[in-house]
Amino acid sequence: MMTPKKVVMDAAEIDRSLTRIAYEILEKNKGVEDLVLVGIRTGGVFLAERLRRKILDIEGAEVPCGILDITLYRDDLLLANKKPKIKKTDIPFSLDKKKVILVDDVLFTGRTIRAAMDALIDFGRPRSIQLAVLIDRGHRELPIRADFVGENLPSLLWEDISVNLIEKNGCDEVVIEDSGH
Repeated sequence: MMTPKKVVMDAAEIDRSLTRIAYEILEKNKGVEDLVLVGIRTGGVFLAERLRRKILDIEGAEVPCGILDITLYRDDLLLANKKPKIKKTDIPFSLDKKKVILVDDVLFTGRTIRAAMDALIDFGRPRSIQLAVLIDRGHRELPIRADFVGENLPSLLWEDISVNLIEKNGCDEVVIEDSGH
């Protein structure tokens, strides 16, 4: 039984974090030249689109934005006792020699990001892959770190961190719950 959720970021804090991340991306990459955004299904897709709009507002320039499904690249695919639901990857631009900003909602063990990098390489040879996440909760199992972080949120292994977004859940908030393990 889960304990009541604790809201650790509200809509305004999420928006401020994404604005800061957008500025940091532009500063590190010296603008938008050869820059592309790729969101990892599901939460990363919505965050990548929000970052695209913020960069457009700041720079007045459109940055290509794609969607990446990593289902077939996961290292736990064979461990699951259910048939995976493969969704569409939509990257309608070349990744060759691009500065790819890979976007996800929560960075935890690093396994999702490893799978995403494997998937990206199948689509081309980027100049670089940088990682932007809204939440970094720690507990890495692989040597992966984010280049751009909205909030570092140290957590216990048995806690669940959920990023709820208007596009998916009807509200913007980050919540933490004790899963009871």
